[in-house]
Amino acid sequence: MSLTAVVLAGSRGPDDPLAVYAGVRHKALIDIAGTPMLERVVSALAAVEAIGRIVVVIEIPQALRESTSLRAAAGACELQVVDAAGSPSASVMLALQQFDTPLLVTTADHALLEPEWVRYFLDAAQRAPADVCAALAGSDAVLAALPTTRRTWLRFREGRYSGCNLFYFATPAAAGVARVWRAFEAERKQPLKMVSRLGWGTALRYLLGWLGRQQALSRLGRMAGARLAIVDMPFGLAAVDVDKPSDLDLVRGLLAARAGC
Repeated sequence: MSLTAVVLAGSRGPDDPLAVYAGVRHKALIDIAGTPMLERVVSALAAVEAIGRIVVVIEIPQALRESTSLRAAAGACELQVVDAAGSPSASVMLALQQFDTPLLVTTADHALLEPEWVRYFLDAAQRAPADVCAALAGSDAVLAALPTTRRTWLRFREGRYSGCNLFYFATPAAAGVARVWRAFEAERKQPLKMVSRLGWGTALRYLLGWLGRQQALSRLGRMAGARLAIVDMPFGLAAVDVDKPSDLDLVRGLLAARAGC
């Protein structure tokens, strides 16, 4: 059975600081080493044998449906371009309703994405006894790849981690995770509500560095009615996305150095 991969390509609107910095109308269309960022991601997904369909979720679907270069990036995969639903979680909820599970989800700003990373993640996620898996890279792997990077880390009792923008929604129970995600998005400007939803004890243990990863997964899983798991990625660069101008400069520099080797 071929897998559907969803690429979340939403932006922060016409005044998205990154799009303005790069001089383009949409963040996903930023040129990186001669190729729009979105096409780099689609091309990497298309090279993964398990993926048979790629769905791009974006606010300007009509502008991309006739794109021959995006079609070429998708290779032999079926390509669909659909309208974004207003937020990442809402777009994932719609994708789950339309395409069912299993579903691989990533983002258009994952500009360094490599097929090897996706294969590694899928292999581990499909063997995990979980409804939803998320990819994390430990600080050792990230700092080995980028010794001078400054990041906002997830800090658990076991160490520091960075998200890798790869998610595997394995079963229909995964819809509960999307619903919890949407609730957190709605409360992002109301931190007290977010903390109370998690539980004050859980939040305090996290802030003090006492919360273990499995404790966090168990708590979120109970909220969502789903089993959650983490895939530890050994690829430090998998934690790099293009979310601000300094990220764009970093990625362009990394690729330029790679091309010069």
